[in-house]
Amino acid sequence: MFLKNTFVHHVHFWLKNKADKQQLIDGLNTLIPITHIRDMHIGVPADTHRDVVDRSYDVSLLLLFNSAEEEEAYQVDPTHHNFAENFAKPLCSKVVVQDSVNI
Repeated sequence: MFLKNTFVHHVHFWLKNKADKQQLIDGLNTLIPITHIRDMHIGVPADTHRDVVDRSYDVSLLLLFNSAEEEEAYQVDPTHHNFAENFAKPLCSKVVVQDSVNI
């Protein structure tokens, strides 16, 4: 299926302490009620080993939105702010975000 009218927000998290993985995943699950999110995937690196595959991150979050405006609304949602302040910032040493839109 070809996705149309989709804003993709892909976030990779590197933990300070690998033992905190489940705590971060639990925090990501707090984002589920945000109504602007169309689709959500929480994942960990797949067991794929090719030169082009970066498996250095610990957890990833993939969110799909219907528009850039809905992604912006997600960014200012108090639930998202709570996740960032109480999970991402204290638990992660690095966070990388990649946003993309249809061409």
